[in-house]
Amino acid sequence: MLIEGYTYAHEHTTIDLSSLKKTEDTNLNLFDETVEEYKTLYDKGVRNIIDVTVRGMKRNPDYVRRVAKASGLNILQSTGWYQDKFLPGYIETKTVKELADMMIKDITVGIDGTDIKASLIGEIGTSKNEMTRRERKVFEAAAIAHKKTNVPITTHTTLGTFGKEQVDFFKSKKMNLSRVVIGHVDLTGDIDYVLGLLKEGVYVEFDTVGKENYMPDMTRVKMLQRIEAEGYTDKVFLSMDITRRSHLKVNDGLGYSYLLDTFVPLMKENDISDRFIENMLKDNPKTFYG
Repeated sequence: MLIEGYTYAHEHTTIDLSSLKKTEDTNLNLFDETVEEYKTLYDKGVRNIIDVTVRGMKRNPDYVRRVAKASGLNILQSTGWYQDKFLPGYIETKTVKELADMMIKDITVGIDGTDIKASLIGEIGTSKNEMTRRERKVFEAAAIAHKKTNVPITTHTTLGTFGKEQVDFFKSKKMNLSRVVIGHVDLTGDIDYVLGLLKEGVYVEFDTVGKENYMPDMTRVKMLQRIEAEGYTDKVFLSMDITRRSHLKVNDGLGYSYLLDTFVPLMKENDISDRFIENMLKDNPKTFYG
């Protein structure tokens, strides 16, 4: 459950992708530095972090719980698997039901032998412009686990691609699309594509704010202008998806506060309403995760 205040809807308190990325920068395990940044967020009105670190990313539920306690933030943890390149070998050998049961156990009993229960499924992912066979298996299992537990699902789209096909998959499973959020849609730069997703009834995330090497923030702002004009202000979340040591302020990165200190003023300067901003940061996540 979320508590009253702002929510960062797609983050990784700790994550390790270094086995594939081959750089220690992608082993984000800086406890003290993360706590300090989270404390700063708390002072700015943030109360919730949706932590989407799943199996295959070296999730560490006790670490996350300790960060939550030290910072005062409420951190929701998740279950599932990421995109194909990060899927463990047993995805091949286990049945869809067995995978679903693993997620259900995380949700109803606890993650990795702890008493910390997962509050959501995901980020479950698809590859660039495709859903691989193994990814489909994860999505099939996630649909079963969702129907059994009713926890929401958040997804990863590689560079924003294949979101429509993700929605089509969930529709084929007769799922309530208001329990699904499609991630990284800001990376498409294609507002008509994003509006098409919103018309289906899902939520969407502009969750790579500040990553201008992928997409300029002004492009994100222009897309949000259209979304507000079209009336979908109750279906969008914001976040930064910080995953690297070099993203942290102490290492001369943008830091978590960039979203509030720089991107929010940029939205206001470009006539995005205070009401829409409050929706994205507070009311929409509360509705979805409440």
